[in-house]
Amino acid sequence: MGRFNVALAATMLREAAAMTTSIVGELIPSDKPGLTAMALREPVGVVLGLAPWNAPVILGVRALAIPLACGNTVVLKGSEICPRTHRLIGEVFRAAGCGEGVVNVISNAPADASRIVEALIAHPTIRRINFTGSTRVGRQVAELAARYLKPVLLELGGKAPLLVLDDADIDEAVAAAAFGAFMNQGQICMSTERLVVDETVADEFARRLTVKAATLVASDPRKAKTPLGSIVGFEAVERVVALVRDAVAKGARLLVGGHANGVLMDATVLDHVTPAMRIYNEESFGPVAAIIRVSGVDEAVRVANDTEYGLAAAVFGRDLMRALAVARRIESGICHINGPTVHDEAQMPFGGVKASGYGRFGGGAAIHEFTELRWITINSGKGRYPI
Repeated sequence: MGRFNVALAATMLREAAAMTTSIVGELIPSDKPGLTAMALREPVGVVLGLAPWNAPVILGVRALAIPLACGNTVVLKGSEICPRTHRLIGEVFRAAGCGEGVVNVISNAPADASRIVEALIAHPTIRRINFTGSTRVGRQVAELAARYLKPVLLELGGKAPLLVLDDADIDEAVAAAAFGAFMNQGQICMSTERLVVDETVADEFARRLTVKAATLVASDPRKAKTPLGSIVGFEAVERVVALVRDAVAKGARLLVGGHANGVLMDATVLDHVTPAMRIYNEESFGPVAAIIRVSGVDEAVRVANDTEYGLAAAVFGRDLMRALAVARRIESGICHINGPTVHDEAQMPFGGVKASGYGRFGGGAAIHEFTELRWITINSGKGRYPI
């Protein structure tokens, strides 16, 4: 995961550097003779980035790469859980030659977070905010930004569905589901949390996923001897285990895993999950995947959309046009056909809908977020006025 963080963050910087020549304006035909009208994109000023802990290098760099490419300066408020990592990002930019005050990194004690964030958003020099994190905190950030009439880009929580249609390649679907659900112990905003499986293939899918998940055990990440490492903390482990117990108590079948040893938890798969169970709706942010059995495409789409979240999704099916039609019906900012829900590329428009946020990181879409569009005219003739 560390290698992945560094590699993708480096790609984000290269992509941002390439975008500097893509910040363009346009000439707009005017109704007024002798008038030249232009739409220009200009830097907004100072951008505040609020980055989380779960992919600290990727998301820390993402918070400032495109804003810098658009000509802004950046204040990065690091996560209280990984302040040193986020500080290192600032040190790297300083060492790379960024001038004084171009990249600024601050950290704070957890108890001071809300007060610090409010002070930063309220400060008159801050003109844009981007936040990656939980929906709960994202709502608070959005409310603060609205109070001061400042645009904000939000990338929030998810409950990503992976739909397995009746004509899916089961082996491919299982491989993608295991990667999407358990990579980084499920602590990714795009993590596959709901496996929406057609009942005609559900038994075979569940059997093969159970075999695969049984190999995904956790141990001390410092020894790097197992596929999974640790969950972020004891409170997170308790929440995940409580979700599993609630599901089992209400009729779900625990196929593998389900228990924790300190902050270590093996891959866990639940079958026959229903809306009565907390894990059907609540984001676990842990190594747990829930199989929800459905009858046909329409029910699969209904279940996929039966959530407040809408970040990432995936559809598996051999009939690509049919799978594309299903993907078009899913309420998410991102959807992959025959690929995992966990997929990120620096040049892609990354972001969600509904309670997963609004706005887009990445590529040309991000230029809109971190520039001001201005209308400027040049009058080469004499003015004619009615008074």
